[in-house]
Amino acid sequence: MPWINWLLMVSILTLVFAYRSSMALAYAFGMAVTGTITITTLLYFYFARLKWHTPLWLLGTGAFLLLGVELLFVAANLTKLVHGAWLPLLIGLTAFTVMITWQRGREIVTAERERREGPLREFVERLRTNKAPIRRVPGTAVFLNRGKQTAPLALRANLEHNHIRHQHIVILSVEIEPVPRVPDHHQRVTIDDLGYTDDGITHVTTRFGYMDTTDIPAVLKTLEPAEAEGQLQLEEASYFLSTIELRRGKEPTMAPWRKRLFIATSYIAADAAEHFGLPRDRTVIMGAQINV
Repeated sequence: MPWINWLLMVSILTLVFAYRSSMALAYAFGMAVTGTITITTLLYFYFARLKWHTPLWLLGTGAFLLLGVELLFVAANLTKLVHGAWLPLLIGLTAFTVMITWQRGREIVTAERERREGPLREFVERLRTNKAPIRRVPGTAVFLNRGKQTAPLALRANLEHNHIRHQHIVILSVEIEPVPRVPDHHQRVTIDDLGYTDDGITHVTTRFGYMDTTDIPAVLKTLEPAEAEGQLQLEEASYFLSTIELRRGKEPTMAPWRKRLFIATSYIAADAAEHFGLPRDRTVIMGAQINV
């Protein structure tokens, strides 16, 4: 999100003009540096125990040596709390509060969303054996989804309310790999027919590096007709996005102020259609409401 860079620039300029000199910023800088070193050390020992299963006696020895010195520096900077050392503590506490609130809120929303979506393969099986009249219309519909474990909410809504389905349905999931770029089609795309090769429903997982442009239409153009269970009409394809409207519920899932904070932070997410390069005139957004 580019606006983050602008926010950082305004924040830095505000600090510079407020403190006016590097001497006045020294106490805040000292607390920021020592606090960052201490937190990094704690996270390192946590990761070493959780992922590498390092013995506790070895972790304890390292923690005693490193944290013993680092906490002395932190304690020394606490004596300058009223002279500016409070600033990085306030910034860190604010960021930590926002992040843990966002994480908890996403856990609540994800659990409720998965409950409503239901398993994807069961949905495909029920669609195949459904005796209710569902009209099959020509064209291609692309439904973006978080994975292939659950059925997209937009697909369920389209079938339940409109009683139609497109001739070709592509359920597409995007994964961002921890590499700058994903080189070729074979590594970028994985295709799953979801159990049937003649129903026109295909799940596609596409992978991007963190420096790649997430251009969904360009990826779909690389699919062969045999892979997609037929020729996709991408020039006239419709793209469906599932959006969630969050509201404060009565369930005691979080404190009321954390619910307000989570709902407020949900509005700053990037626009999905623009992020994935979807054509605006052929993108349909279907929403659902979830209480947190």
